[in-house]
Parts: sequence; C-alpha cells; structure tokens
Amino acid sequence: MKKNKIVKADTIITSHINADFDAIASMLAAQKLYPDSIIIFPGSQEKSLRDFFISSTSYLFNMADPKSIDFSQTSKLVIVDTRQKNRLAHVSRIIDKKNIEIIIYDHHPAMEGDIKGTFETIRQTGATTTILTSLLQEKNIIPSPEEATIMALGIYEDTGSFTFSSTTKEDLEQAAFLLSCGASLNTIVSFVVKEIKSEQVTWLNELLNEMTIHKINGVDIHISVISSSSYITDLASIVQKVVRMENLDVFFAIVLMDNKITIVARNSIPEINVGKILSRFDGGGHSYAASAKVDNKTLAQVEIILIQQLQKEVKSFQVAKNLMTTPAITIEPDTTCKKAGQLLTRYNINTLLVVDKKKNLYEGYITRQIIEKTLYHNLSHLAVTEYMNSEVRYISSDADVSQIENIIIEGKHRILPVIDNGCIKGVITRTDLLNYLVEHNKTFKEKGTEPAIKKNTRKRDVSNILFQRLDNLVRQLLQDIGKTGSELGFNMFVVGGFVRDFLLSRPIDDIDIVVEGDGIEFAKHYAKKQGCRINTYKKFGTAVIIFPDHFKIDVASARLEYYKTPAALPIVEKSSIKLDLARRDFTINTLAISLNPESFGTMVDYFGANRDLKDKTIRIIHNLSFVEDPTRIFRAIKFSNRFGFKIGKVTSNLIKNAIKIDCFKNLSGLRVLSELKQIFEEENPIPAIKMMEGYGLEKIIHKHLEFIPNTYQLLESVNKILSWHDLLYVKEQYPRWAVYFMALLNRCSYNVCEQICTRLNIPLKERGILLEKRLKAEKKLAVIENSSKYSTQDLYWALITFKTEFILYMMALAKDEKTKKAISLFYTHQRNIKPYIQGRDLMRIGLKPGKIFGNILDKVLNEKLDGKLKTKKQEIQFVIGYANKNKFI
Repeated sequence: MKKNKIVKADTIITSHINADFDAIASMLAAQKLYPDSIIIFPGSQEKSLRDFFISSTSYLFNMADPKSIDFSQTSKLVIVDTRQKNRLAHVSRIIDKKNIEIIIYDHHPAMEGDIKGTFETIRQTGATTTILTSLLQEKNIIPSPEEATIMALGIYEDTGSFTFSSTTKEDLEQAAFLLSCGASLNTIVSFVVKEIKSEQVTWLNELLNEMTIHKINGVDIHISVISSSSYITDLASIVQKVVRMENLDVFFAIVLMDNKITIVARNSIPEINVGKILSRFDGGGHSYAASAKVDNKTLAQVEIILIQQLQKEVKSFQVAKNLMTTPAITIEPDTTCKKAGQLLTRYNINTLLVVDKKKNLYEGYITRQIIEKTLYHNLSHLAVTEYMNSEVRYISSDADVSQIENIIIEGKHRILPVIDNGCIKGVITRTDLLNYLVEHNKTFKEKGTEPAIKKNTRKRDVSNILFQRLDNLVRQLLQDIGKTGSELGFNMFVVGGFVRDFLLSRPIDDIDIVVEGDGIEFAKHYAKKQGCRINTYKKFGTAVIIFPDHFKIDVASARLEYYKTPAALPIVEKSSIKLDLARRDFTINTLAISLNPESFGTMVDYFGANRDLKDKTIRIIHNLSFVEDPTRIFRAIKFSNRFGFKIGKVTSNLIKNAIKIDCFKNLSGLRVLSELKQIFEEENPIPAIKMMEGYGLEKIIHKHLEFIPNTYQLLESVNKILSWHDLLYVKEQYPRWAVYFMALLNRCSYNVCEQICTRLNIPLKERGILLEKRLKAEKKLAVIENSSKYSTQDLYWALITFKTEFILYMMALAKDEKTKKAISLFYTHQRNIKPYIQGRDLMRIGLKPGKIFGNILDKVLNEKLDGKLKTKKQEIQFVIGYANKNKFI
C-alpha cells in the first residue's frame, strides 16, 4: 500500500467540531495571518452544503490530514471560534503538548473549561471572522474575491444576515470591507438565503406540533423533541424559521437523526445563555445561539437533563418570602364546615389551611366554594377534613417564581403555604401571584421588550390533527355544523368523549355538540337543512339529530347544573361553554373544539384535561362532585379501567368519603344499574370489578354481596369465553353485561338475588334473566355434568331453548373441559341444524297435517344430528320409510 506523505507543520490552525461557516471563514482568515500554517478541518454539521463548499474551494485552504502531520515539529496552535477543550478533541494531543504556543481568536463569552491561550483576541462581535478580517485590514492584507466571499459568508451566517441581537457595528464595517475586496453577494445569498424544501416543511411542522412549554422562573422555555431516520438538512435554518414564525424567546430543538442526537438552541432573553446551558452536553455557542451533539443517550434522557440544566441556569427573579401574606389563618382538622364558614367570613378570605397543631402537620386546605356547598347540602355539621383538598403542596421561603407558578397555576392550588423547618411563615394566594405577574409584565414593557411571562390561554390549534385523523364525512359534518351555527350567531363546539377519544387515538362512537345559545333552535334549523329528524327535550335544552342512515348527533345548549339534594337529578340553566364544561364529571371529559369557521379546530382546555390525559389520571373537577352525583364513582372506575388510567389521590379520597356518608341512599336503583351495565359491557370489566370491591361498592348493591376468589375465577372464565365468542361471532348481539352479572350472583342465595333486583329496579324481563332463567341454566348444566353419557341429541334438546347469554354462562361455569367442549360444539355447529324438508314436503308424500308433522320433523332432526342424513333426498326417503313403518300413509 502507498503510504501518505508525512507533512511537517510549525503552525496548525483549527476550529471546533461541527464547524459552521464562521469557523471555516475564520480558519481561512487566520491562514492569511499565518501564511506557512496548515489547517486541520474538524468536520461540519451541515454535510450537504458545507462539504460541497469546502470541496469546491479547497484550493484556497492549505489543509492536511492529521494522520499525515508530524506534530513533533509543531510549536504554534491557532484556534478560532472556540475556547472549549471538549470541542477540540481532534487536536487534544497538541493542546497538551509542552512548550506549545496557543493563539486564540474567539467571539464567544467565557465559560467553564475554556483553554487559556498564550495570546488571546476575544471580542464580543457577531462573528469571529469579523475579528480576523479587522486584523487583515490593519495589516493591509487584502483577500482575493474568492477568499473575501468565504469570509463574508461567515459574517452573514453568524449574524443572521445582520438581524441577530449580537450584531455589532464592527460586523457591518468588516462586511463592507470584504465587499470592497470583491466578495460575491450572489454566492452568499445562495447559501444564506435558502428556499425551504418540501421535506424541510415536514420537519418544521413536526417541530411545531411537538412543541411543549416549560415555565422556568417566569420564562416560557419552548422545547421540541423529534426523531428522523435520515439526516435533516439545514436543521439550524429550520429552527430559526420556527423561532421567527412563533415569535419565541427561548427555543430548544432536540433531534434524533443518524442515531445521534443534535440540540439546536435560540434565545433572545439577555438573562439566559444557551451556550452555557449546552456546555453541559459538550456543546457550545453564544448566549443567543448554540448547538451540541449527544451520543449514547435517549431523547427522553437528553430532554430531562436539558430541563434540569435550565432549572439550574435560568436565574430566579423573585423569592417566596417577598410574595407571601402573613400571618396564615389556620383551622384544626375536626373543625366543622359551619365554623370554617364563619372564619372565612370573619377574615374576609377565600381559603383556610387545615393544620393539626398537636402534630404540627399541614394536612390540606378548604375553600369558600366547598364550604358553601356543604351548607347548601345540609352537611355543615361534618368536619372539614372530609372535604378538604388533601393534595399537600408547600414551599420554602427561598422558592422561586417557577415553583410557585407550577403549583398554583398548573396544579390548580388556591393557596400555597410557605413552611420553613416545620413552621408556617405565611401563605401565597392566587391574588398574590397575580399581582406579582402583573408587575413583572409592566417592568418588561417599560424596558421596551416583550414580557417573559406570557398569558396561558389554554388554547391549542388541532385543525391539522382533525384533518389527519377524521374521515372526510365526519370532518365535513363538523364543518357544516360550525357554518350553520355561525349563520344563527351561535358558538359551536364538539365536546367531551369525542375530543378525549380523538386525542387518545381511540375509536369515536358519539358526537356531542354544545351550543352557546339555543341548542334546540340550532337542531331544528340544521335538521331542516339536512333532511333529518329530531327529538327534543326542552327541560334539559337538548336534542338528538337523526340522519336518514340512522346516525345520531347529540346537541345541547351550554348549561349550568346544580343539585337540590345529594344524588338528585340536576336543575338546569343556560350558561357559557366554560360553565358547561365545569359541570362535567372528570377533567378528561372537559375538552372542547370550536367548530365555527373562523376558529375551526381551536381546542380549549379550562381544567387541565391535557395534563391529565398525559399523566393518565382520572381527576374530579370539584370536591362535592360525588356527593351531588354518586354515579360518577362508577364512571371514574369505568374510565380508569377502559383507558388504563389511575384515579388521582384526592379523587380517590372523595370516593371513599361519599361511600362513607352513604350518598347512594337517595340514588335511583336504575341509575346504579345503568352504570353497572356500562362497566360490564367493557372489553374486560374484571379490573373495574376489583376496584369496585376495593372501595366497598359491592355493599352498595347489597350488604351480603361478596366477591371471593372463586368469584374472580368465574369472572376470568366468563371473560375468556366472551372473548372467544365475540371473535368468532362479531355481528351476534346479546346482553354481554348479563353474563358478568350472572357470574357475580352465582354464589348468592335466591333471596339476596331477588333483593338486589329490587334495589336496582331491574325491569321484569331482565330480572328473569338474572333469577329464574339463570337458575334454570345452572340446573341444566348440573344435569349435563352429572350424566355419565350425554348423546348429541340429548345435548341439543337440553340446550336449544337457551339464548346465547345462557349458553356462554354455562360454558364459563362448566367445571371440566369435556363439558365446555360439548357445549361449544353445540353452539358452533349444532344449534343451527334444521331439516331441509318442510310441511308441504310431507303433504306431497301423502301425510295429513297435524301433530304428526312435528314428531316426524323432530325425528329427521335427530337423524341429522347423528350425521345420518345429509341431503333433502335422504330426508324424504327417511320420512317415507318411517311413515310406512308406522302406517301413517
């Protein structure tokens, strides 16, 4: 093999890894200052453009492969556009060499880990090239037009074509000097001003869609995390476009591509230095622009580390001790709700801290709104501990604004105690925080800049996702509803389960529309236009629109509900969309999407539903929700089971409290039955049933109802059988809920079962399923299992009168596999066997109509069950023989 020629180099010039145009241009300018030097090119981040540029102009650079350089003769190392040792790994052995002279030219601010040069020229300019070209100008060294073009390109790129806040007068002067040397603006424009390509538009949209906001010390930090199986060309340019389009103050893009993670940062807030922040990842840059490459970490790990670094580096603007109100007004846990109401009135406050003074323990807080509801429902004699918010959160007196914001605004806490060493120093209320935020915004405005704290409107544009996930018919339907509403002057929203399931990418079964206005008027107008039927319910201001293909849409006026007594049906009044959503059961069901043409696809979230969907948590909206409507307890369990969500701590405690005070005593049995049916209709209701038992809800159904291990074994068997059946017989309809209910009643006495049916107001037909018919099925199964020999005919006539739900129940209840298989064979093959011949065929043979017809057809059926008759001809021959033998002809 041919060996590379060894090059001796007294002076080496280099720059940082992932070199940008400023680094390339600075190396070229340094070469003009040190004519006999050799350049070591460290590699470029933007391969498609920079590699092409270097290969096209390589004749201007005196470059050499580091492997071919004899470093023993090197006495001088010139470093441009960086001082960070971790970004100079390719020349680390030279840096560590004794008696080496290190010369540095850089425009970055000082950072930890900087190399100390023998000679340094550090100036706060927009580009390092500016520093070096000013030295060329001082020494009267005139670059060629090609060299001037490359140097000007470095200045143009690093100053954002002189638009970045880091741009200085000197940058403009040196750009003018280079233009006077013949720099080509056409060439510069071809690299700096690039038309965005279609694939780059895709990545731009990806960055926008995946963007999240993290409030850190009052500053909105925007972070997007995306991945690509291929290299993304000009990522930095795409990031810059995102910043400009969205007018972002601070933005970090974390991108996985080519199995490596790249972080690109942009910033316009003086107090934040993204270069320093990314030094944690061995990256670098300026306070306003920086980048880093990360190996051997996942996207999630990088995001977590970045957020931790941001929390460390973004300085606090104010501490809790300057915000808090003192003294804190507290009450003991056993204080009655009536007494708490008197204290709220006495001190003219809206929230009280609940503190066990004997234990010196902060246990929670209770609000005026909750106290007023307890008074309304005649529960004022109960202790505040029953209804207080027990999600205990507090801070120390040196906490920063970000912590306070996160707990009060994002966590929806009305009051935040300030506790040092177990002693309550004071409280921070929503009002205290609001006053601070208003003052903070004023301060920024007086400085002539945008406020660092932006108003959280809880709105999100999901129109693109609607177009992606909904089929054309549903999307067009929603748009038509919005247009019709606008014609009537109504604000239209699709709400609740539709939005929840849409965001969870689950099948959507129902469309619920809420009208800020008269829902019935809208329904009538829309139905007339579309040729639909409607059913209206004036008491609740609701309507159902029924399309010609029987598809239905539920329409409701935005309404407010209140309850005269616990467990009663609600009293309804018209209201706004916000109040309408506030009456709903859980936060995850409070999302709404606007349908009016001017705001189509705008999703509103007043109650943190997005957060709870992300956290996979079921949370109640207000603390008396279960008292007002105890059926919500069953719905909480149903949603928890369906979505695999956990029930929040406070919500769980409130469920226990509602059961403890017997809120079900005034609840209609039919409403409980309805909720139980919905749970039993779920794909696998067993976890929900276990959760019901965990809360003691089986005792709400009947005090003697017990779920023992054998109960759950039977339920598992039911689930297995129903899964088998539903896979084979997709279109077969049967009351799925009834099979689970029968399994739960299997070990109960007849009297208990009868009392349960009475308690739940189960209609006579369904009562028959759970009582007489269930017992009949159990007895028939016992006969089959106890019989030593059961023929095909015997099994057929034993089971043919039972409907699907009882057959499946018997299969689940069967103790041995032999019986299960026999019943399964009946269901899959024998139950639909019927003779080909009919009464008219018997008449043609010469038989007279009468009871004999039934007996003969049953004989034919028995022969078919035994596999002896396969065709109609064989059946006729059998009948003729049977009739002659018995002298019927």
